[in-house]
Amino acid sequence: MRLGIAFLFFLALLSACATENTEQLQPLSLLQYGLPITILAPDSAEVKSVDMGILKDVTITGEENYAVQIIASRSLNSDMKGLVGEQLAEVKKNPFFSKVVEEEDNGFIFENAIDSTRTNYGFRYIHLAGEQELIIQNGLMGIFSRAEIDRMYRAVHPQPVAK
Repeated sequence: MRLGIAFLFFLALLSACATENTEQLQPLSLLQYGLPITILAPDSAEVKSVDMGILKDVTITGEENYAVQIIASRSLNSDMKGLVGEQLAEVKKNPFFSKVVEEEDNGFIFENAIDSTRTNYGFRYIHLAGEQELIIQNGLMGIFSRAEIDRMYRAVHPQPVAK
């Protein structure tokens, strides 16, 4: 009985920590940058957008090691499983790739083992919006802990648009 109560307490604590992780983030609409998505980002987020014609590169950076990059292009394929599989294959080409630590229908979190004492985490999340394909990932510059990646990964899941 005590073990059950302790387990429930642990789950409640874990849930509270996960909520607290994204509570400090605010909805950020990226529509003005040509991306039909709202994500969560720090209040102080800085957005940089580069339009390369056939694709758009939008980078959002902020406090607490928050760095998200979104590559938008015209969607040629609506097979989500195939799109996620392509991203996973690309990530696995990295010589430091060690494992996938979480997987969903639209994305995944992975671990890179830099050496026996240092690990770095990353994510990929795919969002299809009309004719656009958005590949959302952690920023390429920086080393991210699992907690930082979890926070960003949850933050890039599309948010309801405020009316």
